[in-house]
Amino acid sequence: MTDRYGVIGHPISHSKSPVIHRLFAAQTGEDISYEAFDIPEAQLEDRLRELVAAGMRGLNVTVPHKEHVARIVDQLTDRAHLAGAVNTVTIAADGRLDGDNTDGVGLLTDLSVNLGVALKGARILVLGAGGATRGIAPALLGSGPESLHIANRTVERARELAARFERLGMIRPCRFEDLAGQQYDIVINATSAGLKGELPPFPSAIIGPETICYDLAYAMTDTPFVAWASHHGARQAHQGWGMLVEQAAESFFIWRGVRPDTAPVREKLP
Repeated sequence: MTDRYGVIGHPISHSKSPVIHRLFAAQTGEDISYEAFDIPEAQLEDRLRELVAAGMRGLNVTVPHKEHVARIVDQLTDRAHLAGAVNTVTIAADGRLDGDNTDGVGLLTDLSVNLGVALKGARILVLGAGGATRGIAPALLGSGPESLHIANRTVERARELAARFERLGMIRPCRFEDLAGQQYDIVINATSAGLKGELPPFPSAIIGPETICYDLAYAMTDTPFVAWASHHGARQAHQGWGMLVEQAAESFFIWRGVRPDTAPVREKLP
């Protein structure tokens, strides 16, 4: 009998997760199906119970539900607890929900393995202090950077993150306007800046000729951040397609105990 998996979010029509997991299934010979479920925030808990009752074996979780799901699952892994956010739910036979977060390992795998970016000793800047940053900050701290700065429109949210993760390492919080005059080896965009057509609100001076830029967002053409970084002379500017595939592979491994080869899947995406 085919095991059912899926992804929940709102909106969800843009999600490439069904395509990615179907490719993983075909490659590994695992007998699974994978669907996308558009669930408004107000319906989340009721719909989640319905999916469990329908026999789903696991779910990926995307915006805006990651933090809400972390509060309602029965058990969290250490990395999901640290992040306060869940992107992978395993549903046990008795209906118990186990929550995990594979965003951090997905980002690190794409940066260090696929793109060959050296994280140890790097000066890293993360733009934005929302849920996406909470998912990746512990992994970035664990990679041994020289420094990790988190900049946000309001410094209070960045300070909250610095306090949340202080036992893992030091995060320096600041506002976007405080970045003028500083340069970084790696700049990661974890905001939605530019997606509505406005210019990213970051000083271009953060980009030097050796800076590598990475956007957690992805699109069929350059995202506004990638276009902005390239225009200002970044050595490399990447979208988050690789992270998307790598975090999906980690979820697939959690569910099935089989680690798919991500290279042929990444080659099929922009």
